[in-house]
Amino acid sequence: MSVGTGGSAIAKVELHEFTYLAPGFARDAHGALCPHPTATQKVGAFCLVIETADGHRGEYIPMHSGKNPAIVSQVAALAPRLVGMDAFAREGIWNALRWSQRHLGAVGLCAIDVCLWDLAGKAVGQPIARLLGGFRDRLPTYASTTHADRNGVLSSKEAFGEFAQHCKALGYRGFKIHGWGEGDPEAESANLIHVRQAVGDGMALMIDPACTLRTFADALRVGRACDEANYYWLEDPFADMGTAPAAHRRLKELIRTPLLLTEHVRTLEAKVPWITEGATDFLRTDPEYDGGITGAMKTAHLAEAFGLDVEIHGAGPAQRHVMAAVRNSNFYELSLVAPGRRNPIPEVFACGYRDELDSVGPDGCFPVPARPGLGVTYDWDRIRRDTVQVRRWPGQGPLDNARG
Repeated sequence: MSVGTGGSAIAKVELHEFTYLAPGFARDAHGALCPHPTATQKVGAFCLVIETADGHRGEYIPMHSGKNPAIVSQVAALAPRLVGMDAFAREGIWNALRWSQRHLGAVGLCAIDVCLWDLAGKAVGQPIARLLGGFRDRLPTYASTTHADRNGVLSSKEAFGEFAQHCKALGYRGFKIHGWGEGDPEAESANLIHVRQAVGDGMALMIDPACTLRTFADALRVGRACDEANYYWLEDPFADMGTAPAAHRRLKELIRTPLLLTEHVRTLEAKVPWITEGATDFLRTDPEYDGGITGAMKTAHLAEAFGLDVEIHGAGPAQRHVMAAVRNSNFYELSLVAPGRRNPIPEVFACGYRDELDSVGPDGCFPVPARPGLGVTYDWDRIRRDTVQVRRWPGQGPLDNARG
């Protein structure tokens, strides 16, 4: 499939790979970031830049998917194909590049699509949310914890209860637990019941075991504890990796707490059976994993067609613009937070944009950036200072050292 050049042919693509430090974090047995009293983690990230021959420019730094080297490789594999394409033919580009990575879930397409939306918004002087139609400019938010630790930070149910109370006092409307990842249904159940007792009935509570409960029986045990404590949803409970609709349909029949699935289900079409088989109550989508903003909006409309809600995964400017244009969504996820630490996402903004715990408004909401495109300005001095390499298409060679 070819995409015509139109009036704004893509002339240059750059992929800047850089690192940043996350003080106060270590990694658990699964490799997930979790709090630590003294450790500091070095984390990888990247920035994609697309420029057209007539002077339009888009930029995007993924907030969480950029940490995965496999995703960077997928973006790099697709980037050369963009040169000469019409930057405003997003649907054509989306379909062409999706096909070429059909064996890989087309995750590399995501950053490219968001970058093209940023370019389009800047070109016409409008924020992406308005280009998408616009539904709201304040996003009700829940605080979503990092994975628990055994290092003395989020290492007990009492610590989770105190942190949930703190988040409630700040104004958050909801609180989501990411547990220890040890697959212990008794510890997870005791934790979620204690947190409910700590915050009372006036706060939505969620739990995401992140597919670490070993068996269906373990998931059922935690689900029944969710019923007891009146949880808002149970997300990705057990070790099917969140991809088995038949098992979750059965779980749904045995508990009252709504299920939220499909964070790990790639492609739009693969999410359909979760609806038609009655295997989930909420759909999940993420512009960093589900085909960019174009793909996330397709998922939102799929859910809307069946009368279901779609919850946007993760924090970041792309997530805010998607949710701002979606009626059938309830919460912005302020991820990932822990007591006394800044969010371990790239600290790369030079415009005041923040996804930090103390950024929530008195109404329990986060704002939608109102400036053109993604509505953010990146700190290029900081990015260049920490850059490991830059790849350019057309290039002066396979790799260019950005420090030069």
